[in-house]
Amino acid sequence: MSSDLLKRLEAAPVLCDGAMGTLLYSKGIFINRCYDELNLSQPDLIRGIHSEYLAAGAQVIETNTFGANSFRLARHGLADRVRDINIAGARLAREAVHKKGDDPFVAGSIGPIGVRIEPLGKTSLDEACASFREQAIALAEGGVDLFMLETFGYLEEIHQAIIACRAADPKIPVVALVTIDEDGNCLDGSSPETFGSKLDEWGADVIGCNCSVGPVAMLEALEKLRQVTEKPVAAQPNAGMPRSIEGRNIYLCSPEYMASYAKKFVKAGVQLIGGCCGTTPDHVRSMHSALRNTDVKSTSFHVHTAHQAESQVVVPALETRSKVGAKIANGEFLSLVEIVPPKGINPAKEIAGAEFLKSVGVDAINIPDSPRASARMSNVMLCILIQQQVGIETVLHYTCRDRNVLGIQSDLLGVSAIGLKNVLCITGDPPKMGNYPDATAVFDVDSIGLVNIAHNLNRGLDIGGNPVGSSTGFTISVGANPGVDDLDEEIRRFEYKVEAGAEFAITQPVFDLALLENFLRRIEHCRIPVVAGIWPLTSVRNAEFMKNELRVSVPDSIIERMSRANTADAARAEGVAIAREMLVAVRGSCQGAQISAPMGRYSSAVDVLEALGGSRGTSASQ
Repeated sequence: MSSDLLKRLEAAPVLCDGAMGTLLYSKGIFINRCYDELNLSQPDLIRGIHSEYLAAGAQVIETNTFGANSFRLARHGLADRVRDINIAGARLAREAVHKKGDDPFVAGSIGPIGVRIEPLGKTSLDEACASFREQAIALAEGGVDLFMLETFGYLEEIHQAIIACRAADPKIPVVALVTIDEDGNCLDGSSPETFGSKLDEWGADVIGCNCSVGPVAMLEALEKLRQVTEKPVAAQPNAGMPRSIEGRNIYLCSPEYMASYAKKFVKAGVQLIGGCCGTTPDHVRSMHSALRNTDVKSTSFHVHTAHQAESQVVVPALETRSKVGAKIANGEFLSLVEIVPPKGINPAKEIAGAEFLKSVGVDAINIPDSPRASARMSNVMLCILIQQQVGIETVLHYTCRDRNVLGIQSDLLGVSAIGLKNVLCITGDPPKMGNYPDATAVFDVDSIGLVNIAHNLNRGLDIGGNPVGSSTGFTISVGANPGVDDLDEEIRRFEYKVEAGAEFAITQPVFDLALLENFLRRIEHCRIPVVAGIWPLTSVRNAEFMKNELRVSVPDSIIERMSRANTADAARAEGVAIAREMLVAVRGSCQGAQISAPMGRYSSAVDVLEALGGSRGTSASQ
């Protein structure tokens, strides 16, 4: 029967069912349950919902398997039940269809795996593809007529799902649906023309949109998509935008309204029509009646076969992007000093510190982003103030903790426009480390994904591959920790950062030279310039805190030296002496030093840098 789907679409519009989750919730199934597992524990409930949609006139019934992949099921301790749950889901839908008797289609529902994949996340493309393939094989074994890939927000992920479905059974048609925002763009920023062309190129049999928006925004997006493909087009909008009423999301589009748009979809050239969140059998019944009783003809359309042009932006040479970039590109030793933003609104001390550091020849100011998850002045604002009032470059720490991918792109475009050109891409400390442990974290991507975003913007492209104008011109740096317990994992992530576009690295504070030398040996195959972090300890307590609470490798010999200092001034002097020794020792193997200034003692940082004498700024290879 699966081979008949595309022929059926050529003859007339085909009507899909509506939401599964909406009906399960209405029947008393709480949202903390694993809905996919209900295929095993409450099969009559699932079979009954399928029957309701069939009775309403649906010609395609989706299996209750949207989240039945190994990643999502693992959250419920069910990662080993992927095959069982998917086969059961397919067979329940097949039983309902068989009972109906008029030969509807069974669609195997496959949703995103629920974690970020490369280039924006830790999960590899191969891992994602393997998970999709495992699910698709089970659905095929259960007897589905088509694969329904739905609610995908990122093109790289749906690409892997398409590959997996083809590998599972190349004869089963693939419907590929992305979810869009109110502007009609996929959640990764891809325009309808872009994702339409890509899904067509990757071999999907039917392409379109589902979820997130109501009929109006989806119709506008599909009218654009229709112009770039000759493949059948699908639309499954929500029943409007949800409104929160007494703690519940309520979808307010009436069945009659959805039915009116079913006709408009067909007129725009859409062949596969259904509903997503908030859509019930009543909506499907009205849509079925509208399509059956009205002679709706699709409008003609012209397909523009040329793909969207790639950005022609030329990325500026590293040495032209910033003074920091020039130092790195020319092999000169880079001196950075860290200035932490104030906790209040008065940056006078920090501005004065930057003026002092500039006067003694420091190359740039490194400004962290709410270090240790504490609430401080925006480091973006402090960077702007320092560059405008002092005239020294800054290196902006940019973390993933507080921002989603849309906010990240907006911020980076803005900081480039204002003149901040040096970015340190880091994941960020979780809120539980700081003074607001109940604050929520975003972590839409980690530092690897952030580097990819910044690198794309340097090429004049957003994460969806859409041109944004000229290059942002960032000099991109990343963090590295030579003393981490799992060095193999640190090296693996470092490789990904370099592959993503990192141009130099700044390490955590170095107190153990052997660990740094080992790290540098391990990254020879993916070596980029390394700037060593140097921290002038202030006391033995400071040393113990670094070692035991921040997990920085501080040898016992360093702690012993700090413990012998019998006054606060002596302890600070000893800390500076140790830092000077570290700086001299790393001079030959690293291309710079990032000196911290604990408690805002910028003179201590300068005292450390004086260990370089007149060599500061000369070639790192000398």
